[in-house]
Amino acid sequence: MPGEESKRKLAVAGLTSILLVAAVIAVAVGSSKDGIDISTSGGGDADDGGTGGGGVTATKKAVQAICSPTAYKETCEESLADANTTDTKQLVEAAINATVANVGEALKNSTLLQEAARDPATKEAFKVCEDVLDRAAADLRRTVGKIAEFDFAKTDAFVADLRTWLSAVVTNQETCVDAFANTTGDTGEKMRKVLETATELASNGLAMVTELATVVSSFNLGSLGDLFGGSRRLLTGAEEDGDANFVSRRLAQESVAAAAPDIVVAQDGSGQFKTIGEAVAAVKSGAGNSTVIYVKAGVYNEYVSIPKGKNKVVMIGDGAEATKITGNKSIAGGVPTFYTATVDVNSEDFMAKDIGFENTAGPDGYQALALRVSGDRAIFYNVKVDGYQNSLCADVYRQFYRNCTIIGTIDFVFGDALTLFQNCTFIARKPGPNQECVVVAQGRNDSNSNSAFIIQNGHITAESTLLESQPPVRSYLGRPWKPYSRTIIMHTEIDNFIDPAGWSGWIGKVGLDTCYYGEYENTGPGSEMKNRVTWPGIRKITSEIAKTWTGSVMYASDAWITKSGVQYDPNLKEA
Repeated sequence: MPGEESKRKLAVAGLTSILLVAAVIAVAVGSSKDGIDISTSGGGDADDGGTGGGGVTATKKAVQAICSPTAYKETCEESLADANTTDTKQLVEAAINATVANVGEALKNSTLLQEAARDPATKEAFKVCEDVLDRAAADLRRTVGKIAEFDFAKTDAFVADLRTWLSAVVTNQETCVDAFANTTGDTGEKMRKVLETATELASNGLAMVTELATVVSSFNLGSLGDLFGGSRRLLTGAEEDGDANFVSRRLAQESVAAAAPDIVVAQDGSGQFKTIGEAVAAVKSGAGNSTVIYVKAGVYNEYVSIPKGKNKVVMIGDGAEATKITGNKSIAGGVPTFYTATVDVNSEDFMAKDIGFENTAGPDGYQALALRVSGDRAIFYNVKVDGYQNSLCADVYRQFYRNCTIIGTIDFVFGDALTLFQNCTFIARKPGPNQECVVVAQGRNDSNSNSAFIIQNGHITAESTLLESQPPVRSYLGRPWKPYSRTIIMHTEIDNFIDPAGWSGWIGKVGLDTCYYGEYENTGPGSEMKNRVTWPGIRKITSEIAKTWTGSVMYASDAWITKSGVQYDPNLKEA
């Protein structure tokens, strides 16, 4: 067990690594460091002789140390090949200069753009790339900013933020490539090649952040603030901003009237607006307080997007069956999967309560989202998500669902967010001919990503049309959409329509060895474990492991949920 001084050195070394890599990968999607001033600690001059080997050796050792926990060490070291310093700030600058020329112009590649212009589907895929890579750039910039403001008293929340944002960077790069899946030609493969270095750099950054989390955990440091005399209490961004008027004060009461809506939407003209889109447009970007939009009962046939920057929007209906937003965009209709959602959420601290989201494209529409959630700290309470294939995309960041009903056919809950589904009902419905039913397809693509789907105290069941189908439709809990797919189901009732094998493969043996699937103390006839698949990725979940997948642990700081006023169980249900 190292001494206190060793702990301090490890902590500082880990933070220095994060600082470097955040800036290195900031150029991976063409973002700019202009205007961001980062202070550094330590380092010294390359020729100070303190390392015993002169400037070149000192720099090489510094670079090797920074790159050591990464999966793509060669890429990491090559990005710093021209460096001649051990000073952190200078290494950051060297990394940016070395990387910009290779990966900063991915979306300006003339050959790819020419090919896209000739094919509408490829052109739409490029739009997805522009969208998600812009999001990745923003996450990289705020990662750098977060590091500059680091407070030793808030280490756990600090690391959780960085891992969440960098996990999203990795996911968004993959989403860009996935957008070309239904296009003709080899443009998608070319885009993957163009982004190859960017992807490796992002993965390296995530590995370094994860390494810091491992150091903190393995040495029982708790919060690094303990080493520097700081407080162990973790503050959320809302607390730091002094936002005492966040959702909890507006939503703690059960009645809509008590929530004092700021905007009312009603089709009969009794509100300020007749459409939800108009109400969202009226929300000010960058508002410090929550904006409550009350949507009166009715079926709203429109597509609603909550854009980045319009944070702390609270959308309340008259009930998931009474207030419904509906659409029918689908990939079969020529729309990229990412843009088929009837409602998409891209802002932070969004909450929906007592409202329904629907996509009626049906099984012939193939991928057709009712709801896509691409914003951090999103909460859904008493909400219904109704669709067929890919009904709910829990895309990236941190999300919480309570008392929700989610209906669909194939992979009807998918994405790569760190998501807790608590007291939710998952209803499988009859798919198209020759199709199977799969409840979840979690898309973790990097072993260091913090993402997972956790189903706690839920119910997995099926509609009567599925149960009565002849021949029977094979139905599964989930399948590994990406190699490191991770899903844990605990204290959940599973009905007998689920195949005894429990889990289905994706393509060949992809993910069977590297996924993380577990079941813990579930009930119902579909929970029987004796005939489950025995892939290396199937894990035995003990009580201690199950506790690590409760909200109070998996989110590091769950104040964004506890302050919301919704029902929430932070810990494991006791027997």
